[in-house]
This record gives sequence, C-alpha cells and structure tokens, in this order.
Amino acid sequence: MRRFLIGKEPLDETAPEFQSQLERAYEQKLRPLCRCKEPPVPMYIARVDGQFLVKRMPLSGRDHEVACPSYESPYELSGLGPLIGNAIQIDATTGSAVLKLDFSLSKRGNRTVAASSTEASESVRNEPKKLSLKAMLHYLWDVGELTEWTSLWAGKRGWGRVRSGLINAARQMTVRGNPLCDILFVPEVFHQQDREKIAARRATALAGAQAAASGPRRLMIAVAEVKEFAPTRDGQKIIARHLPFPFVIEQGTWKRLSARYETELELWRSSDELHLILIATFGISSAGIAAVEEIAMMVVNENWVPFETVDEQRLLERLSGLRRKSVKGLRFNLSREQPIVSVTLPEQRPAPVAMFIVPASSNGEYEAALAEMIEGRPEMTPWIWRVSEGDMPALP
Repeated sequence: MRRFLIGKEPLDETAPEFQSQLERAYEQKLRPLCRCKEPPVPMYIARVDGQFLVKRMPLSGRDHEVACPSYESPYELSGLGPLIGNAIQIDATTGSAVLKLDFSLSKRGNRTVAASSTEASESVRNEPKKLSLKAMLHYLWDVGELTEWTSLWAGKRGWGRVRSGLINAARQMTVRGNPLCDILFVPEVFHQQDREKIAARRATALAGAQAAASGPRRLMIAVAEVKEFAPTRDGQKIIARHLPFPFVIEQGTWKRLSARYETELELWRSSDELHLILIATFGISSAGIAAVEEIAMMVVNENWVPFETVDEQRLLERLSGLRRKSVKGLRFNLSREQPIVSVTLPEQRPAPVAMFIVPASSNGEYEAALAEMIEGRPEMTPWIWRVSEGDMPALP
C-alpha cells in the first residue's frame, strides 16, 4: 500500500475517496508525493481507461524505498544506462525527457528506406548520443511500464492498455522541441459500433503525416501490432491490427527487414500467442498511401512483455504465474554481444534480484562485462542461468 501527499492532504490508495481526489488533483495539475521516504518522492497522475493512476516519474524508481511498489531497479543494468544524459535528458523538475534521435522525421526526395536494428555500429555503441528507432520503441515500452508483470494482471492487459501506456509515456517526452505525443500514432482498438468516431479521430491524428504541396514531407512515428505481411506488385504491405489501411514498403527493404529481424519473425511465427510490434516512421502520399521510411520490430509474449530468445521466453513464462512483480530489461542501442539484465524482481526480499541469462555463444569478454556489472550493483542479488550448463536454475 502506498501513501501520498497531494498538496498538504495525506492520502492512501485504499481510501474510498482515492479516485475522486486523484481526479481533482489531475484537473488542478497537482503532483502527488510518495511518502515511502523523507523527503517524499514526486510522482505524477495519469488517466488510463477512465481511471486515474499515480505513476513514478521517469528514472525515479531508485529514489523510492526498496519496499515501495514504485521502486525500480537501477537502469544501469539494462541498455538504458548509456543513454541517460546523452540521448535521453531528463528534466528533474518536470520529469519530462528530451530525446535525441538518430533517424529522420522528414523526407526530401526519394531516399532509400532503412530497416532499423538494435545492432548499432561501433561508434553508436561506444558513444550512444542518439536513440535508434528500436531504442525509441524500448523507451516507450519501459516508461509505459509495459515491461512489468504480475499474475494479478492476467487477462487485464490488451491492446487498449498497451496503447494507453504508450501514449501516456509519449506525453512525457519531447523530440526536436515538440511533444512526442503530437507525432506518435498508435491505432485505437476498433469497435464496429464506434467505427465512425474512431475514423474521425484517426483522420485527425494522421493529419501531420499528409503529404505537403511542396518542401520536405513531415513524417510521423507509428507503433502497431503486425497482423500479417502480404506481397504487392513492387514490395510488401504490412497489415496492422485495428487499422483499415496497410503500411507499404519496397521489396528491397522487405528483404533487408526479413534478414535483420529473422530471429524476431521466427519467434513470432512459432506461436499464435505471441505478438509482433512494429515501430516505423511513415508519411501519407497524396494518393493516400502510408509509406514506411524506416522500420524496426520486436516480439512480445501473450502479456505484451518483450523478449529476445526462447530462453528469455521460458523465463518469463515461469515468472508469469507469480504474484510478485517482474520487470523485463531491454537492450535499447546495445548489441547482443553485451550483457544486460534479463529480468529484475524488485519485490524480492531481503534484496531485489537481478536475473541474467548467459547465452551458449558467450566468450570471456562477455563474462568479464557481466562480472563488472554485478560487482557494480552489490545491493542486487544476482541469479545467473548459463545456458551452456543445462536447464534453468531454481527461481529465487
């Protein structure tokens, strides 16, 4: 149970008047303070599916007491660490993040479409000054708290909640001087009875992607679930769920995309319970065609939690039935040759647990980097599964 201060008024989340007081505070733009520590930790109020929720400020999870439900493990254990202060600059007062991107949000002329990847160049890995498109998707997923899971949420997380989490996350981010939410398009869950209102809202949201009469074409960023791929005369079209139109990509781009994301596509096709998520920059031509400029993808499980390998999928499956919260670590710009925490268990006692999966292909450099990472966070209890040594160890 969390206890807050809103203004000078104390409040706990079990109080009958909690929702009504949050609504008033939301309208008055008041910031709740979590009383797990002294001085209290600033938080913010989000509106999700008609309910008001108190959420932690970006990167403030470590400021909460370990026993507090808002506690979050250190971001240095994931690919987020190298980006903080460089590609992601957090305003400590407002909690908003200014993002630096390594992809374009405009198009001039006929530029070759790119298939973005987590596999960054050496210069990006060593000096991660900007977010790749894949890293942008990871950051939205992370801030939207979609990396978190507990069995108490079983059956309660669908695309509607995923969309709310992404849009609320984007409201806290600024790109090139403008709110990210102004250029982020996430399809609304389609309901036949509301099709006309949904179509009107969609047209309004997509206005920024329409082709201009002259000058560079502005691009938007789409995040959507892939339903299927289908061939066209000169390329492929990506059919997304909840959308009446496809995203179109050229044949050469499709071949590069298929090669670069072979693992994700193979995992997605292995089970009907898995979801494939795309993030793409796109514009809408004067003919009304949504053409992709740059694209990246990731696969998520039935609970919408991302994973990279079958081994991670198995670990998430084991953890999904537990009431304790688990938090998936993400790679962002880091290559697969660098270790990251696979999952953290922030509520584990006496200390939070950092869970690592060491692939069978790892070498001495990987092991040395892992040892350094563990040594740098002595407050976390390490759990290590070396795949080459056999079956998954017992859970903590």
